[in-house]
Amino acid sequence: MAAEVLARGGASVAVYDAMPSAGRKFLMAGRGGLNLTHSEPLADFLTRYREAMPNLRAAVEAFPPDALRDWSAGLGQLTFVGSSGRVFPKTFKASPLLRAWLRRLNASGVKFAFRHRWSGCDKQGRLQFQTPDGPLAVAASATVLALGGASWPRLGSDGGWVDILQAKGVAVSKLRPANSGFTVAWSDVFRDRFEGQPLKGVALTIGAHAVRGEAMITRSGIEGGAIYALSAELREAVLSIGQATLMIALRPDLDTTALTTRLSGTRGKQSLANFLRKAAQVSPVGIGLMQEAAIASGRSLAALSPAELAQLINAIPVQLTGAAPIERAISTAGGIVFDELDENFMLRSLPGVFAAGEMLDWEAPTGGYLLQASFATGAAAGRGVLGWLKKS
Repeated sequence: MAAEVLARGGASVAVYDAMPSAGRKFLMAGRGGLNLTHSEPLADFLTRYREAMPNLRAAVEAFPPDALRDWSAGLGQLTFVGSSGRVFPKTFKASPLLRAWLRRLNASGVKFAFRHRWSGCDKQGRLQFQTPDGPLAVAASATVLALGGASWPRLGSDGGWVDILQAKGVAVSKLRPANSGFTVAWSDVFRDRFEGQPLKGVALTIGAHAVRGEAMITRSGIEGGAIYALSAELREAVLSIGQATLMIALRPDLDTTALTTRLSGTRGKQSLANFLRKAAQVSPVGIGLMQEAAIASGRSLAALSPAELAQLINAIPVQLTGAAPIERAISTAGGIVFDELDENFMLRSLPGVFAAGEMLDWEAPTGGYLLQASFATGAAAGRGVLGWLKKS
């Protein structure tokens, strides 16, 4: 995006990419349907960036979701708003958009060099690259670093830039997994039966933070959209005290009194599982979670009263023992501290060097917020370079 803004502004632009082709993580983001952005009001949208909102506000306001949708339409990829408010190309795919984008960039004179991995700068300030043909030094009037975080390193963003910039005195907050799953010590019985099963329409809570949505049981723990929305709070709890207690409400639209009434009827010859399924519409995986919690507390689920069952249905404690590895996270928290950047995304200690995207110290939930901020900061860095070149 920085290259497009620069080329449109009349600059001569070269993009150096460590991978054999462009946009590999962009393609991964679109593997299950490319969620470009979100349609919610901009004021609400900006809050998704949490404590980084003041640092991202100007960039996102200058290139907001509607502008991103117009940009996509300009490449022949019309978008639509899904039932969740998320915005997708009508094709749902990333590849047609990326191909059209690369054609436009090529037509505007942007040059691409692949299998060029940046390794720092030499004493003359030239960019150094490791290439299949050996080391290469490139003199540039200005540079935009868009090197990603450290999730999915096989796609190119392995966090190797952290040591390079820290050696130059640039403060970098430690890279941590964001929008990741978490590990849980499930019993063998639960793991073998419910691995891959979804929890639909649940409410998840940690402390004062709560979300509704879906989650997925994995062999080693739990993941999914609702988990990702709480991943920052869950991750910080795990990092600070070694674990986090996630509360799961299976029937959040029914209070304890209503559930108790439903569960006070005669069970007859029904198994407890069938009774819970019919009387309270609790799914088999939900019943399994209840059994896990009862066993952990040293009690039998069958020994609980209707009131205790009702309370448990909407307050199942699940102990998270760790976060999934950063290599498997959707995105990354941490990065270049915003105090290191001026209002144009230029590094204060490295004049002429700008930074954008996920390598900056921000995080956001899935839902279009990640791509939106990456596009917006790329555009902002491009504008910053144009201003810098005019002054130079």
